[in-house]
Amino acid sequence: MKTFEELGVSEEIRRAIEEIGFEQPMPVQEEVIPYLLGNGNDVIALAQTGTGKTAAYGIPVLQKVDPRRKETQALILSPTRELCLQIADDLADFSKYIDGLHVVPVYGGASIEMQCRQLRKGAQIIVATPGRLIDLMKRGVARLEAVNNVVLDEADEMLNMGFTESINAIFEGVPSDRNTLLFSATMSKEIEKIAKSYLHNYKEIVVGSRNEGAEKVNHIYYMVHAKDKYLALKRLVDFYPRIFAIIFCRTKVETQEIADKLIRDGYNAEALHGDLSQQQRDLTMQKFRNHNVQFLVATDVAARGLDVNDLTHVINYGLPDDIESYTHRSGRTGRAGKKGTSIAIIHTRERSKVREIEKIIQKEFVDGTLPSAKEICSKQLFKAMDEIVKVDVNEEEIAPFLDDINRHFEFIDKEDIIKKMVSMTFGRFLEYYANAPEIEKPSARRNERESGRGRNERNGGRGERGQRRNRGAEAGYKRLFINLGKDDGFYPGEVMQFLNKNVKGRQSVGHIDLLSKFSYIEVPESDAQRVMKAVNGVVYKGREVRCNEAEEAGHGRGNGSERGNDRGGRRSDRPGSGRGYANEGSKRGGEYGGKRGKKASYGHEEMVDTGDWRQFFQGNNNKKLKGAEPDFSEEGWARRKPKK
Repeated sequence: MKTFEELGVSEEIRRAIEEIGFEQPMPVQEEVIPYLLGNGNDVIALAQTGTGKTAAYGIPVLQKVDPRRKETQALILSPTRELCLQIADDLADFSKYIDGLHVVPVYGGASIEMQCRQLRKGAQIIVATPGRLIDLMKRGVARLEAVNNVVLDEADEMLNMGFTESINAIFEGVPSDRNTLLFSATMSKEIEKIAKSYLHNYKEIVVGSRNEGAEKVNHIYYMVHAKDKYLALKRLVDFYPRIFAIIFCRTKVETQEIADKLIRDGYNAEALHGDLSQQQRDLTMQKFRNHNVQFLVATDVAARGLDVNDLTHVINYGLPDDIESYTHRSGRTGRAGKKGTSIAIIHTRERSKVREIEKIIQKEFVDGTLPSAKEICSKQLFKAMDEIVKVDVNEEEIAPFLDDINRHFEFIDKEDIIKKMVSMTFGRFLEYYANAPEIEKPSARRNERESGRGRNERNGGRGERGQRRNRGAEAGYKRLFINLGKDDGFYPGEVMQFLNKNVKGRQSVGHIDLLSKFSYIEVPESDAQRVMKAVNGVVYKGREVRCNEAEEAGHGRGNGSERGNDRGGRRSDRPGSGRGYANEGSKRGGEYGGKRGKKASYGHEEMVDTGDWRQFFQGNNNKKLKGAEPDFSEEGWARRKPKK
C-alpha cells in the first residue's frame, strides 16, 4: 500500500490529515487521488459511503487551487444541506495549513444574504446544493467563469431528487474545459446519461463492484404482519442494549409517528424530516452526532451527508421504493472499516423486493427470527449488572454519608439490595415482557404469493395486475379501493396527507398498493366505514374521489362477470367497436364506436387519463346514451387501455 506522499499529496495537506488521524490511504483514495492530480482527467468513481470519498476528491481539488487568486476555482455539488456542510467542514480540516484558502458552503434554509457576503469576500471553493447555487448565480454573486474542477458528490441522489435541470443550468455556467468528477454509490442509466453529456474521455474507477453494498455490513430481514411492525421494532432495539441507530421510514408522517411512539415508550429518540426547520434539523443532527440521542428516526433525506461515528445499526422500517435508496441507507453503518448491521422489518409483500436488493448489492439477507422475551430480558439484565459494576465511586464525596447509608441498610441483606437495585434499572423491561404479545411470523401466505409471482414471471408478467387485485388484506385490516393513482401524484406521502386531512384523528394505515390509475390501501377493519365515508365525494386535484371495499365487484377480487367483461372487451378491440363495452354496454358502445370509428376508441383512452368516464358519453356533441350507464371502474379502464 502506498503512502499519501507517494500519491503526490502536498506537505501542507499531509500535515493536516495526519493530525486528523489519516495514516494510510483507503482504496478509493489510492485509486482516485493520483489520477485527479493530473489535468483533463474526468472521472466517474463508484464507491460506497464511508469509504473515504470526500478525501479522495477533496485532497486533489484543494491541491490544485491557487489560494493567491480570490475567484472561485472549484465547485462541489451535493444533494442535501447536511452533506454540503459535512464536505465543507472536511475540506476546511484538510486545508488547515494552506494560507488564504476559503471554502464556503451555500445551501437552502439559511440566510442567502449571509452567503452572498461570504462569496463577495472571496471563495476559491464553493460547496453547494443545486437550488441555492442557481439563486446565487442569478444574483450575480456566484461567478463560475474561472472554475476548473466540478465535483458531483452523491450524483445518483441528486438525480433522484429532481435536480437534473438545475445541474444542466449550472454546467452551462462553467467553462467547457473544466475537469468533471462524478462520485456515486450506484451506477444508473441516469448517471451514464450525465456522463455522456458532460464528461470527456472519462475514466471509470470502481472500488468493489458496481452498485455493491458496503463490505462490512450484515443484512438481516424480519418478516412480520403490518400491524406488528412497531412491536417488532421495539423487540429489536431492546435486544441490542448498546444500539446506536438510524431508523428509516418512508414518509414524514410515519417518521414523526414512530419517533413519538418511541419517546412515549421511554426511548431516547428524535425525528428528522423535511417538515422541520433548518435550525431544528441542525440541532437534532448535532445531538445525534454527539451521541446524546440514541435513535434518529428519519426519512431518506438523512441518508446523505450523515457522517456519524460508531453507528451500529440501520433499521429499515419498511423497504424504500427504489433499491438505490437502500444502498445509501445501509451505507450509513459499517463505515471506515468497522462492522455494521442493516435490518429490514418487512411484511409479506416486500419479500420479492429483498431478492431484488440481493441481486444488486451482491449480498444475501439473513432471514431473522425475532428474539424471545426471555432472550431480551437476559440481554438487558446483563447490561444493568454491567453498568452497576462499572460505576466509578468517588470515595471522598461519599464518605460523609456512609454512616447514614450503612444504618439505613443495616437490616437488609446483600441479596435483597442487589435485587432492588436491578429492579430499579431493569423493571421496565420485566414489566413489559411479562405480558408481551406474541408476534407471529408469516409463512404460508408468503409462499403462496411467491408461487403466484413465479407464474407471473413465466407469463411475462401479465398476471401482476390481477395478482394485485386478488390480494387479501393483512389480518385485522380491510382492503379499500380508491380511484387515485401514481398518475395523479398519489404517492405514499400524499396518501397519508390526504387521509389525515379528511379523516378525523390520525389514521392508521397498513399496506399501500399503488398503480398508475388507482390504489389499494389497508386500514383497520374498525376504521374502514369511517374512512370510506370521510373521503367519498372529496375533490382531489379536480377529481371526485371514490373509495369502497376492494372485495366489491369491479374493485378487487375478480368475479365471473368481471372476467366476462374483460374477455368481451378484448374480443371487441377493433376500430368501429367502441373498444368493447362489454356485456350490457357492448351494444351501445358499438353504436357509438360505429359512428366515430377509431376516434371513439382513443377518446376512451383520454377518458382514462382524465378520470371521469361519464364525460366520454356526454361530452361529444352533447349526445347522451340511452339506458343504464355501464359500471366501469378505473381499474376496468386501465385493463382496456388500447395499445398504440
